[in-house]
Amino acid sequence: MEPIGLIHTPFTDLTGMPIQPAGAAGVSGTVEVFDEYQPGLKNLDGFSHIVLLYLFHRSQGFKLQVVPFMDTEARGLFATRAPKRPNPIGLSVVRLDRVEGGTLHIRNVDMLDGTPLLDIKPYVPEFDAQMKVRTGWLETARKSVSDRKSDHRFT
Repeated sequence: MEPIGLIHTPFTDLTGMPIQPAGAAGVSGTVEVFDEYQPGLKNLDGFSHIVLLYLFHRSQGFKLQVVPFMDTEARGLFATRAPKRPNPIGLSVVRLDRVEGGTLHIRNVDMLDGTPLLDIKPYVPEFDAQMKVRTGWLETARKSVSDRKSDHRFT
């Protein structure tokens, strides 16, 4: 896989940054789409939200059992959103404010500045939003996501 662009955010350090877009409400950033991929942005401006797939470029190694940011108990890696993964790919649904040439202006950013962008997809509730979901161990922890910040545990 080759990056198609770079994500620019106010976050230069892993410690203290939001752990999910819900914890980054209102935080602005931009996506710089490389020239050769800009024709693919046609009609994207009609969507209010987009899905960004990106590389956790500062992540090295992984463990199959981790203590996630939202908990104090070890959980299976694949039952978490921890950034240290066998294939360090991140996913965020962000608000798309506008498209200016090859620059996407976005909000609710929860990634590091300079993050390599792998793909962009439109967020479509009929495709993406599920009803009647279970969220496992997060059932009791998720109410505090907006207050949680990244710490040293995955650096």
